[in-house]
Amino acid sequence: METVSGNLASALRIEPDITAIIGSGGKSTLLKTLGLELMRAGGRVLLCTTTHMLPVAGVPWDGSNRRLDAAPWKPGASHVPGCTCEACAGLARGGICQAGILDPETGKLSAPAEPLGELAQRFDYVLAEADGSKRLPLKAHAAWEPVIPAATANVVWVVGASGLGKPINETVHRPELFCERCGCELTDTATPERVAQVLNAELRMLNLNNARVMLNQVDTLSDPTMADRFEAALGRPLIATSLK
Repeated sequence: METVSGNLASALRIEPDITAIIGSGGKSTLLKTLGLELMRAGGRVLLCTTTHMLPVAGVPWDGSNRRLDAAPWKPGASHVPGCTCEACAGLARGGICQAGILDPETGKLSAPAEPLGELAQRFDYVLAEADGSKRLPLKAHAAWEPVIPAATANVVWVVGASGLGKPINETVHRPELFCERCGCELTDTATPERVAQVLNAELRMLNLNNARVMLNQVDTLSDPTMADRFEAALGRPLIATSLK
């Protein structure tokens, strides 16, 4: 297991093109962390979602210098083809912005109006939050999840360590599906072995054997050996970190 406190883009082997971030327990934080790392390395970066997400605070939206953590917002607007911002036009390196349609009632962004494959032609990196977890650290996937864009080059699967050792019905999104995949009850504990069993089953089901697995929130573990147990049961190397 590789424990990383910085340079996650390198540890996760993020290549140019589209990266889908799925799972639970830190997707949004990873989205921003990777975006800033890649921008600081000189890349043109676009942040977006294929489902719904809260805007990334402090990141320019819709090709303007306006930031979504500052009023006024522009309800319902989208990132449009032909945008002339420097990042979109390819005139500047080391840029970052976010795209999507803003719902004025929820304050969340949905997918951009323009297909991600087309947006990827104007950016070095398109980072897409491609899953939902109701802010819980663990999850099982329904048949329509995750929403991974076509031609995705990198998939990062986030797992929240804060859910390990806790009751399944308190820490897992879609707990019934979780129990179905590892043969347990809702009141049982989300042991590292059960979480790994569900993740392995879904990796096979979704044909995502090349996904990079990242265990986040390792600083919350009362028993640090749980991270090692998870990696051993998973049977593949993982990146361990504690995003802030």
